[in-house]
Amino acid sequence: MEGAAFIVPITPWGNIGLNGDLNQTQNAPTVNAEASLFKDIFKNTWNQVQETQADVEHKQYLLSTGQLDDAHTLPIAEAKAGLAVDVMIGLRNKTLESYNELIKINV
Repeated sequence: MEGAAFIVPITPWGNIGLNGDLNQTQNAPTVNAEASLFKDIFKNTWNQVQETQADVEHKQYLLSTGQLDDAHTLPIAEAKAGLAVDVMIGLRNKTLESYNELIKINV
């Protein structure tokens, strides 16, 4: 078996911690930070949807009362509000898809 001397047995890695450090096993702060980041993304998306919808309603009011000088700002605001809603719906769909995949994992 002299020809097989170049084969080296595989050694286990262990846990991979924050920033790829193999020796770091403290994952609790990372989980809380990730959960907070995930919550902040949803909160910011929801706030953006509310802000764009309020802007559309304000511009609709200004247009109906004759106070809006540029009629092009209303369709632009409506497009921004539509995009904000589309982003929120896409984020929700991806979240539900990820959750369903996690449910399927056997422990």
